[in-house]
Amino acid sequence: MPIRLPHLLFNVFHPVRNAQAFKELVGLITRHRELTLEMTRNEIREQYVGQLFGAFWAIAHPLFVIALFVFVFNFVFKARVGGTLEMPLDYTAYILSGLLPWLGFQQIMARACTALTAHANLVKQVVFPIEILPAKIVLAGFITQFVSLAALVAYVFVTSGVPHSTYLLLPVLFVIQLFAMLGVAFAFAAAGAIFRDIKDFAQVFTTWGVYLAPIIYLPNWVPEQARIVLYMNPFSYMVWCYQDALYYGRFEHPWAWVVFAAGSLFLFIAGYRLFRRIKPQLGNVL
Repeated sequence: MPIRLPHLLFNVFHPVRNAQAFKELVGLITRHRELTLEMTRNEIREQYVGQLFGAFWAIAHPLFVIALFVFVFNFVFKARVGGTLEMPLDYTAYILSGLLPWLGFQQIMARACTALTAHANLVKQVVFPIEILPAKIVLAGFITQFVSLAALVAYVFVTSGVPHSTYLLLPVLFVIQLFAMLGVAFAFAAAGAIFRDIKDFAQVFTTWGVYLAPIIYLPNWVPEQARIVLYMNPFSYMVWCYQDALYYGRFEHPWAWVVFAAGSLFLFIAGYRLFRRIKPQLGNVL
């Protein structure tokens, strides 16, 4: 049966069915939590199979990224941003506080595009819960982000002393981001099974994305006429929330928390419902 876009969009925006989808997915992952955790471990190992240091790179890669930014902006460019009431930490901390969650999303979008096509044999098994395939990619991606954020906390402690109390809000941001990443992973996995060039679109978007969100620059550096791009980019709100917690130490962008939370819940439900809608056709297209 062909997919009719208007009918699909109606189903995605249906509030009652959204609540049912939320309950269904949470129950599915809870029932298969042991399988999900085991496949997450395999996901991490598979990324570095055949390499001399193996899964050690899951820790080494983010640490090298942190070290690179510290060296470039502290010793090469010697940027003089920060150290004031408005900008309490240095420029390196500002960039990393927004960049690290974006890198987590970048990894998810890139790998989710082939989550189903790379496991076509499992998808075709009736008894296998294929919802785990996108979920394991998200959970594995969080490992890298945790390591990166731990390194950022250490950097802030060394350069500026005890971090702000807003760092205690990180678990809240992790949960909100988890919902958003799951939704994007489900959507990209379903789309990638039908439109194989979606991975190329994801590659272009993730390359542009770092420049379309306030990560490497302050919003007031952008001409006023062009700032609408920042507000139209849904990932800007995630960046602002992480910057509030990790950099400013206060709710500098309180409205961003509302948008980020609501948008993440919507992405989660819409992405999963899109996945469920396309699921019956996956055996034919793979």
